[in-house]
Parts: sequence; C-alpha cells; structure tokens
Amino acid sequence: MDWTVGTYVVYLLIAIPLTVWVATTLSRNGRVFLEDVFAGSEGLATAVNRLLVVGFYLLNLGFVSLYLRISDPVLDLRGLFEELSIKIGVVTITLGVIHFLNVYVFNSIRRRHRLEALRTPPLPPQAVLPPHQPFPAPGHG
Repeated sequence: MDWTVGTYVVYLLIAIPLTVWVATTLSRNGRVFLEDVFAGSEGLATAVNRLLVVGFYLLNLGFVSLYLRISDPVLDLRGLFEELSIKIGVVTITLGVIHFLNVYVFNSIRRRHRLEALRTPPLPPQAVLPPHQPFPAPGHG
C-alpha cells in the first residue's frame, strides 16, 4: 500500500490552517506595531497590514504548493510521519524567517521615523515667563 497521497492530504490539512492561523495572529497583533511605525496614521497602518497579509498568503501558500511533491513513495505510517516532519518543519521555519524579516524591516522604518522626529526643530515659545526669583539661602533673610 502506498501512503503518498495520504501524506499529501495530511500535509495540506496541517500547512494551510497553520498558514491561516499565523497570518491572522500576525495581522491582529501587528496592527498596533504598524500604527507606531507609521506614526499614528491608522489608515496607512490598516492598508499596509492588509497588503502584508495578502503577500503572506501568496508567498506561503505558493511555497506550500511547490513543496508538496514527494520524490519517493511513502510506504508506511512511519514514512508518512517522517515526510510530514520534514515538510511541516521547513514550512514553519520559512514562516518564522519571513516574520522576522518583516519585523526587522518595519523596526528599521520605525527607528528612522523616531530619529527624524528628534531632528525636527523645536517650536518657538508661545509665552514668556517672568524671571525666576532665587530663594534666599538658609540662615539669610
């Protein structure tokens, strides 16, 4: 009996929901980070978040599809688990690498925005305060 088709099915039943779960989690939790990166511009943060999710799905589901093929037939249950461990391991490592690259890029953007904010000249004074009157030294006065 050949377990290859069963391996394909189990792989897809794990990889696709895993991709959806990671994308949903990153989208939900990354929104606050993106709002900070884009200096409170909620509309831009939402748009970038949606574009990242679409790109994430395209990239990861494309990778899952391309990585589906098995060169040697899977002959038994042990082979199924061994093949799945390799395939799911590579998919999860790839998801992690993509995630860290995204975080690195957006953290760089965020850092640059903060540095630019420090370089902006201060506003002119809005009012003039009266001169400071020093307190008399203890024992004098």
